[in-house]
Amino acid sequence: MSSPGTEEAAGLNEPLLANGNNGVDEAEVAKRKGALKSKDDNWCWEDVGQPDDVAAPPDLENGDGRRPLLFRNRKVKNIVLYPFRALILIRIITLILFVGWRIKNSNSDVIWFWVMSIIADVWFGLSWLSYQLPKCNPIKSIPDLVTLRKHCDLPGGSFQLPGIDVIVTTASPIAEPILYTMNCVLSILAVDYHVGKFTCYLSDDSGSLILYEALVETAKFATLWVPFCRKHRIEPRAPESYFELHGSLYEGESLEVFMSDYKHVRTKYEEFKMYLDMLSDAIRERSNIYNRMETKKVDTKATWMDNGTQWPGTWFDPTENHRMGHHAGIVQIVQSHPNHMAQPGPQEANNYPLNFEDVDLRLPMLVYVAREKGSGCEHNKKAGALNAELRISALLSNAPFFINFDCDHYINNSQALLAAICFMLDRREGDNTGFVQFPQRFDNVDPTDRYGNHNRVFFDGAMYGLNGQQGPTYLGTGCMFRRLALYGIDPPCWRSKEIIINSNKFGNSLPFLNSVLAAIKQEQCVTPPLDDSFVAEMTRVVSSSYDDSTDWGRGVGYIYKMATEDIVTGFRIHGQGWRSMYCSMEREAFRGTAPINLTERLHQIVRWSGGSLEMFFSYMSPLFAGHRLNTMQRVSYINFTIYPITSLFILMYALCPVMWLLPTEIFIQRPYTRDHMVGLVAQRAVFYSQLSKCLSNGGVAHGGQSPYKERYKIQGH
Repeated sequence: MSSPGTEEAAGLNEPLLANGNNGVDEAEVAKRKGALKSKDDNWCWEDVGQPDDVAAPPDLENGDGRRPLLFRNRKVKNIVLYPFRALILIRIITLILFVGWRIKNSNSDVIWFWVMSIIADVWFGLSWLSYQLPKCNPIKSIPDLVTLRKHCDLPGGSFQLPGIDVIVTTASPIAEPILYTMNCVLSILAVDYHVGKFTCYLSDDSGSLILYEALVETAKFATLWVPFCRKHRIEPRAPESYFELHGSLYEGESLEVFMSDYKHVRTKYEEFKMYLDMLSDAIRERSNIYNRMETKKVDTKATWMDNGTQWPGTWFDPTENHRMGHHAGIVQIVQSHPNHMAQPGPQEANNYPLNFEDVDLRLPMLVYVAREKGSGCEHNKKAGALNAELRISALLSNAPFFINFDCDHYINNSQALLAAICFMLDRREGDNTGFVQFPQRFDNVDPTDRYGNHNRVFFDGAMYGLNGQQGPTYLGTGCMFRRLALYGIDPPCWRSKEIIINSNKFGNSLPFLNSVLAAIKQEQCVTPPLDDSFVAEMTRVVSSSYDDSTDWGRGVGYIYKMATEDIVTGFRIHGQGWRSMYCSMEREAFRGTAPINLTERLHQIVRWSGGSLEMFFSYMSPLFAGHRLNTMQRVSYINFTIYPITSLFILMYALCPVMWLLPTEIFIQRPYTRDHMVGLVAQRAVFYSQLSKCLSNGGVAHGGQSPYKERYKIQGH
């Protein structure tokens, strides 16, 4: 265990990891560092006069009251960038000349096929151009966590960091394993951020009791796991991923203490997993006991909670008001808001099995939410669930920033939230930054990446290019939003002095309307007393019917009625004038799982393609909507939405080799006319007659010389 002084010197950008090299052997670590150094050789700091390996912090003692610079940009070196731009220009000129030549030399007998091929070539060229132009100025943005800590830390351990509402979405405990979801929650609870400044919400769209009770048990295990992570500063902080690591687990000073803690926590985690495995059977058995005790309703087959009350969500034996897609709204605070000041009492007072002296034992607020669903209203899938979370979090915590995760992802770098905050608080474009997107990385991809899940060209190419324009698009998970941007409010650079907040736009909940006004004033509320009226208000705002006759799903929140709600929501925010940032960290911020078979991967691609075309032909088409979009940003969005059409022309060219199976008079061009062909046949007949005579005379004629000797290499035989 390192001393406090050593920990302080490490700073936020270089955590002292308890597992040293993250469980990877030294050769692998050296290999990765070499690859990173080779990759960074093509980048240089945008700041003139700074060496490539030194990030000088800005002067915070200038006395002008300005916020510091909390991130730095790296750009591609000119020796690489200028040839790339020149190559694009050369290919554009070549493309124009090629298409012009094809149009001038149109001597095809099948004019419709020739026209189709011209259209295909032009389409391929424009599609390629719309993908390459936004990449002409790639920017890699690096958060400066040391400066953030210097700016935000105050004596006594108190922070002035803004609040964050963290959302985990899950649709079903059957389709999405509970263990993955709970690991995501544990990684969030253990994140390196002020414990009183963020709240974790679990959005359960199935309304299942098994997820609620699993979350309650997760909160209990977190009282051991989170202090263990803080004490030894381990990475990653999702226990399933951490305990799967191989190699050296610790390289600190007190190996015996760590190994003792490690074994105890590992044992408790295995017990936690066993509890989750048996939870479904335990709930069924408990429900059967309670149902037998019910004498008034013999036919009742309800699902019961452990406190002896019926679960208001879905039941194991579905009934009219307790089934998937039709159940009551549920809001349960699993872990209350922590105290404002750290009070790490002695080990005996807290009854902890491990020595957590001088370790903050508090946990952030944890809330379970299942929105009300009815058969007479649209549920709007993931977008509807996120909008419900946006409203309920406004009532409970109203943090100015809002980040969502899919349940199969987890926080791989405990400082990821701090990294995103660097961009939001930066004095250059921080106030006008609507969201910060992180790259998506995956654990379960095979070494050859046969299905292209890593998608390096997109995440490590196109996104850096967009970062040099108006910013990357929203990718569905691992993205931190500014709450006002989700509310459809313009950025400060475009915002009018008077902002109208009414029920026609946001709904008729007075507490929620007050929270919108507080968000505009940058005020964060603390959880109010949970009296009956407030509980009823919370249940109402998470109802699916709350969106009716409002702007939710169109101009407010996540966009509805689109298969790809992520890219449309990002487009709407960009169209209002907000910019976004693409956050790069040496250790990946988040990791998740990807499709592991061809069927799942194709289903995913078909959904993306259909959603992109749906957006192109909707009111959110990048051709017309988004009046404040950067020109290159608009070109990029057009490319994102029209790329599926390219498959039609690819299919056409793929079928060309088998077109000879169809009638020849349609697809095989005749190079000469009929009269020309007759004359050519006659000439060839005379030629072969003379050649035959020459061969019969031993190859000698016309004065002993063979007229064909030189041309046909006839050597007298």
